[in-house]
Amino acid sequence: MIIVKKFTFNPVSVNAYLLWDETKEAVLIDPACFYPEEEKKLTHFVEDQELKIVHLLNTHGHFDHLMGNTFAAAKWGLKCRIHPGDQFMPGQAKQLAALFGISMNNPSPDAELLSEGEIITFGNSALRVIHVPGHSPGSVAFYSEQDKMIIVGDILFAGSVGRTDLPGGNHTQLITGIKEKLLTLDDEVKVYSGHGDETTIGWEKRRNPFLQ
Repeated sequence: MIIVKKFTFNPVSVNAYLLWDETKEAVLIDPACFYPEEEKKLTHFVEDQELKIVHLLNTHGHFDHLMGNTFAAAKWGLKCRIHPGDQFMPGQAKQLAALFGISMNNPSPDAELLSEGEIITFGNSALRVIHVPGHSPGSVAFYSEQDKMIIVGDILFAGSVGRTDLPGGNHTQLITGIKEKLLTLDDEVKVYSGHGDETTIGWEKRRNPFLQ
């Protein structure tokens, strides 16, 4: 059974997710820590729970979700993984962050690539990569069929969807992808978004005004 711990980090309030099971193997999704105290909070939690992080994953390549990549990769000896559609984005993170009044360095572009349908395993658990472009060209979700949960980054929010006005965004593509790839999942699947609160596929299917 997958356990989910949410941390809300950095000036843009990104949700970073740590997932693990009874084996103590874990995956870290969108580490997002920006301030030293956030790095310490994440480190202390991992150590207190005696977790072994075996994958460092990004839902997409926007600067706010790349915050923490450099720290986490060095701390746990891992390469970040990102979809090839967003492979160019780490090199633009500093420039995009500056438009929001935030100073940061570009994270390392030395990432390993994710692919549609790939199965990422940790301990006794597995996540399937679902590519849903539109918020960014390489936006992906990580879905556990066994545990009825999905980490969606900025693809889908409680009552809303990801913005599409940044470079590479496409609203029609996003809505089509959500309807064809996410709303076809079981209603009880719990949705963990990149910002804000959790929701479910069923709730969004029935009530999200962008998806009616």
